[in-house]
Amino acid sequence: MNGPDPMSQSPQDEAEGLPPTRAYGSLYKDDDAGGFGGRVRQALAWRYGSQIAAQVITWVSTLMVVRLLEPSDYGLFAMSQVVLAALAFMNGWGFANSLVQEAEIDRRKIGQVFALLLLLNGTLAVAQFLIAPLAADYYGEPIVADMLRVQAVLFLTTPFIALPSALLSREIAFRSQGVANMAGAVTGAVSALTLAWMEFGVWALVYAPILAFSARAIVLTATSRLLVWPVFDFRGAGAMVSYGGAMTVVQLLWIVQSQSDIFIAGRVFEPYDLGLYSEALFLTLIVTGRFLPPLNDVAFPVYAEMHKQGRPLGDYFVRTLRAVALVTAPIYIGLALTAPEAIGTIFGEKWLPMAPIVAGLAVVMPAMALQIVCAPATNATGHARISVYSGLIGAVVFPACFLVGIASGPFGLVQAWWVAAPTLLIATLVMTLPIVGVGAMQFLRAIYPAAVGCLAMALAVTGLRMILPDWPAFFRLIAFATAGAATYAAVMWFGWRALVDESLALIRRRPLSVPEPGDRIQTTAG
Repeated sequence: MNGPDPMSQSPQDEAEGLPPTRAYGSLYKDDDAGGFGGRVRQALAWRYGSQIAAQVITWVSTLMVVRLLEPSDYGLFAMSQVVLAALAFMNGWGFANSLVQEAEIDRRKIGQVFALLLLLNGTLAVAQFLIAPLAADYYGEPIVADMLRVQAVLFLTTPFIALPSALLSREIAFRSQGVANMAGAVTGAVSALTLAWMEFGVWALVYAPILAFSARAIVLTATSRLLVWPVFDFRGAGAMVSYGGAMTVVQLLWIVQSQSDIFIAGRVFEPYDLGLYSEALFLTLIVTGRFLPPLNDVAFPVYAEMHKQGRPLGDYFVRTLRAVALVTAPIYIGLALTAPEAIGTIFGEKWLPMAPIVAGLAVVMPAMALQIVCAPATNATGHARISVYSGLIGAVVFPACFLVGIASGPFGLVQAWWVAAPTLLIATLVMTLPIVGVGAMQFLRAIYPAAVGCLAMALAVTGLRMILPDWPAFFRLIAFATAGAATYAAVMWFGWRALVDESLALIRRRPLSVPEPGDRIQTTAG
């Protein structure tokens, strides 16, 4: 092979005096960050800080773009997204993530993952280009074919995002990922707004993600120092392929679960109705889709590290569930209570028919939030089959419910969520809790404070709605949000002060009760 030996130390490593493993995610003790607990806090700070900043940028742009485009544009975009998602399960993220839970890695393993990612995503790009006309015929929308041909470029960025992200996550080092997220967010936001302003219509939604993903890939590749050649000799990669294959199956099942509603509705609904439903779903999935993945990104290597040391995961898992419930439940219930005012204020009057869909979906989303954060614990402990079983249940229950609900229009799909989401959560908990050593009563105690707080908040907002004058939507939204937030905060403060103190302690960076690793964990052969 021409070029440097993939197994050798890079010139950049030598120049900076770094050991060969440093760029590839070894778990070193960080004295400046206070050891493992400090690295976890720092990882959470960077992952969430960058995520919040990126989301602020994205949402400012989104709220401007959504006023420039039509619901039908979002309906067409949703159709193309189903095809993208249907192929994306084979993009190899699971193979990249196998590096995180491996006890030891070397440049050969990294090169093998890189080669797999290049092969898989190159094939997917070609496949999407070829099947684009078939998808357009299925939906009866010729423009979908052109959109899909352009969107095939997205697959070519995946190897340069997935592999650097896995290497950085292995080291619980999220600063570079935060910078990359910001670069992608700014690029995507500026692109979408500019193109929408120039009346590109649905094409603003097509081009902006391509530019955003490209920017993110460039920054990640540069900051992770991904200086390896792809290794197309896959001998010795059995464990990686086994784990990655399991994660690929999980992703396939997740795609079936998460995209079946749009796939089923795409041939039944007009683009306008599909746009209302898909944008309502996008809005209600923001917390679970945008803010929980960073938590999972950090939790996965933390669980893996604790498991390698033989430490119990139960306490950390319960605290994670409790934190997720305390944060997501009031957001979603609050959105359900104020949907008409929120949609009218944020999206404008032309989107008001979306309000009842948003309210109905928001009610059930806390169940999805809790279900999503279960996977890192089982995956990190080598029980990837639990995620497979959970995904299989979701892939059966959700489409079945959607097929029944589709007859009642967009709100029929909402009612399908009311049945499917709690069913999936219960099934996931039955399989997950024994693995992490948590009992059913511990789980119920973890979510009980959030449930009581949300009930009190709902009573307060409902009572205020009955007596509040017919003010403009913005002022009614402010009144409802203030009353709901104050009620929830009061219940938490006077009923569960210890939880508030615990949260404040984390903000003040007091030590987490996370086990400290040894001086160094060797992650490369030799």
